Amino acid sequence: MELLQQTLTHIAAGDQNAATQAQDRLDSLTKPPGSLGILEEIAKKLAAIQGNPRPKLGVKVVMLMAGDHGVVAEGVSAFPQEVTSQMVLNILNQGAAINVLSTHVGAKVVVTDVGVIGKAVEHPHLNVRKIREGTRNMAKEAAMTEEEAISAIEVGIELVNKEIDQGATMIATGEMGIGNTTPSSAILAVFSGVDIDLITGRGTGIDESSLHNKRRVIREALLVNKPDPHRPLDVLAKVGGLEIAALTGVILGAAARQVPVVLDGFISSAAALVAYKLKEECVDFMFASHLSQEPGHKIALDYMGLRPMLYLDLRLGEGTGAVLAFNLLEAAVKIINQMATFEQAGVSNKD
Repeated sequence: MELLQQTLTHIAAGDQNAATQAQDRLDSLTKPPGSLGILEEIAKKLAAIQGNPRPKLGVKVVMLMAGDHGVVAEGVSAFPQEVTSQMVLNILNQGAAINVLSTHVGAKVVVTDVGVIGKAVEHPHLNVRKIREGTRNMAKEAAMTEEEAISAIEVGIELVNKEIDQGATMIATGEMGIGNTTPSSAILAVFSGVDIDLITGRGTGIDESSLHNKRRVIREALLVNKPDPHRPLDVLAKVGGLEIAALTGVILGAAARQVPVVLDGFISSAAALVAYKLKEECVDFMFASHLSQEPGHKIALDYMGLRPMLYLDLRLGEGTGAVLAFNLLEAAVKIINQMATFEQAGVSNKD
């Protein structure tokens, strides 16, 4: 709990003076004001994050957290539980989509087992930080104790601090956990108050009858556990997930270090919601990479006032959308630093 409290204390709003200076420079460049759209907004936000009107970016890291969910016993997923462990090994062996896309953009992938059921897979590049082997079945009881949720958050904080200490300047959130759209939907339902039918999607591709069951299970979980929307840790513990908690820590840890966090899809946004409810200022350090097919994703982003950069109909997770957005952050930084001003170029500005 001490590390979490220290981290929350160090999170402050972005530097609006730096953002204003960045806007002034953007308006002086050889283009109509605002004509580069979201790229200009990205550059300005990065300036506020770094406290520097001419932001710089370098090392890119994907923090991928893995954990299992007891609620899978309720038939909420199209895939069996053992796929979590199998996919963790596939990612470590460079065989997954996140590996291909991370290589494409030059990003490092850091994989952590924070709660996968069974013995951890044997691999030299796996961080084994199990809090427990999967969450409990939230349809029957609380998914975690509050202490377990805090421990998972602090794993995320510790590991993102390690990467930042080693030079990371951009962090992406990624996850692997069969069944994790169910707790993500539950978290969003508690915080937003939006009807579960509007929030809950098909996840890995369940059929209509399984979708009805998934919605029923979420309602049951909320009825059994009665999570308190005014206590984010209570919500996370009762209806969350270990990898969701660890990603919450990644987001909080990066915000405390003034490092931008690029959110992936729906599960990452559920983690971001918990972080946001713990400390609203951390949203100043978040970028929404894309809008997924999960209906709750847009609701979660709207709740935090975040605008997605990409619309690609993704629904894979792993951090795949987030790494694709890394290039947009880098492009925005190059625009603000490398374009000529009207004065430098000898180009007439508008009257």
